[in-house]
Amino acid sequence: MARNKNPEETVNLILDVSYRLFLEKGYERTSIQDIIDNLGGLSKGAIYHHFRSKEDILVAVIERMTAQSNVILEEIRDRPGLTGKEKLKTMFWESIRRPVQEDVFTAAPNFFESPGLLFELLHDTVDNAAPNYLLPILRQGIADGSIDVDCPEQLAEIILFAANVWMNPMIFDDSVEVACRKFRVFDRMLRGFGLDILDERMLERLKELAEIYNASK
Repeated sequence: MARNKNPEETVNLILDVSYRLFLEKGYERTSIQDIIDNLGGLSKGAIYHHFRSKEDILVAVIERMTAQSNVILEEIRDRPGLTGKEKLKTMFWESIRRPVQEDVFTAAPNFFESPGLLFELLHDTVDNAAPNYLLPILRQGIADGSIDVDCPEQLAEIILFAANVWMNPMIFDDSVEVACRKFRVFDRMLRGFGLDILDERMLERLKELAEIYNASK
């Protein structure tokens, strides 16, 4: 098969194949050659024309998944009829309940060996998720009286750092037990700010994701 003359189609093909292989074999056990072998004749040069490494492919796969998540977060942020506190609880639940989260935990990339991916996560947390989704909800809650906090900008960042980084078992290779203990501590931290937004349903879902991750190692 000759190189696809449409660069966007080529990139999408590489990402689709890589995503499937990451789920089937795990990120660490998928090689560039595995990806090439499943591209229907595209050469190694076609991959390296668009991506410098397997890690770059993973970053692009995650970015595509993040874009889909952002659509959901935007809808919750702008949903009428909910207080800021109610939106905050809804955002946390919808973020972890989506089936695509199971795919992420199944692929189980090693963040310590993928600095580009870890940087992408930190960058998205500080420059995108916190200011564009969580902060507006906190400000709405302050305005409608359902949330009473100071320094909402900094609080938005620390909440998402805790949720996306510290509580992420893929980053610290946490056992299911440790992941559950972190959830309890996170819950107490939020309650200290008057944000009683976590519940046992969320704990059970987090436990399920941690079990998926640990089974995929």
